[in-house]
Amino acid sequence: MPTPDEFLVSANHLLEDLVSLRRKLHQIPEFALDLPQTQQMLLSELEGLGEITLGKSLSSIVLVIRGGSPGPTVLLRADMDALHVQEETNLDFASVNGYMHACGHDLHMSAGVGAAKLLHEIKDQLKGDVAIWFQPGEEGHHGADVMIEEGMLEITGSRPVAAYGLHVFTSLPAGTIACKPGAMMASAGDMNVVLQGSGGHASMPWLSKDPVAPMVEAISSLQTMLNKNFDQFDPVILNVSWIRAGDDSTNNVIPDTASFGATVRTFSAANTEKLHILAPKLINSIAEGFGVTAKIKFSEPTKVLINDEHSVERVSKIAQELVGSAGYVKMENPIAGGEDFASIVHEIPGAFVFLGACPEEIDHTTAPTNHSARAIFDDSVIPLGSALLASLASSHLL
Repeated sequence: MPTPDEFLVSANHLLEDLVSLRRKLHQIPEFALDLPQTQQMLLSELEGLGEITLGKSLSSIVLVIRGGSPGPTVLLRADMDALHVQEETNLDFASVNGYMHACGHDLHMSAGVGAAKLLHEIKDQLKGDVAIWFQPGEEGHHGADVMIEEGMLEITGSRPVAAYGLHVFTSLPAGTIACKPGAMMASAGDMNVVLQGSGGHASMPWLSKDPVAPMVEAISSLQTMLNKNFDQFDPVILNVSWIRAGDDSTNNVIPDTASFGATVRTFSAANTEKLHILAPKLINSIAEGFGVTAKIKFSEPTKVLINDEHSVERVSKIAQELVGSAGYVKMENPIAGGEDFASIVHEIPGAFVFLGACPEEIDHTTAPTNHSARAIFDDSVIPLGSALLASLASSHLL
């Protein structure tokens, strides 16, 4: 069985092809669960590498590489979808269709293809099977849950004994690998609020029911509510990201409605449940005090991403073989980003791993972050991602 170093040497031979694939994928970003062009491009790359199963209600691909001997299954996952962001990088291969791989999923797919090629080359040495998921809908569309519902965890005939995924970040130097046991990423969901009042002339607000004032009060009071009701060592983030009321071409009209939306991040299911009780109670009480009504809607949140301790030990060992002890970061704290890989490791043990992809000429401490229209990723790290994934999978199948 190849060592991690040997996998990396082989992966580096694929560098030109993997970078080319990444840049082609970057130019055809697609949104949510239906990604026909992306799926077709990946299928052409995966042809002949194993058994292919396509999703029924989403553009997913599962590649199964059967080992030379019977044994367990290991799952690798690469997400496929882009964001609704107008790219501003000025790269030669920048997207122009109003969407952007601003979170690096084009690198994830390319690393997954590289891992597939590495594992296919040594499949006769594997004592078990590898299932590689190419998953749409990570960005808030619960693609992992859909694939689980469609039976993709059992695609080889047995549930995987471990699952691994990686994520590139511009906030880490290129080639750095980072991981931690336990909570790695937050539960992420949305809260949308509509305050219904009764519009009228702004010079006579006592004859109307102004929804703007209670909206402002609610937004401010929510932060105090978090501070007074939640343990600061089990943090909750509620950040309002948009507000809407009235017409900016008219200043003398009180609108009928005012609305706002917030992202909600927690690190425990208990706090998610608690927030879903306390926030509506507060907003409704404020609305009642102003004589208006409120409608509060929460989206289905992702789960907290919990890394398995033993899987992280495996990641640590292999990562340090690939990048040395100086290149491996043992994270002290989780991040507040959400990730539906959480649904996979909720079902089976595994680990999610961060891979630094900030170009050398950019300071990673000030670089435009993931999701920025100006985020630039160093695609020379793709072979390292491929070697890491292939090494993790094969280490279970010796």
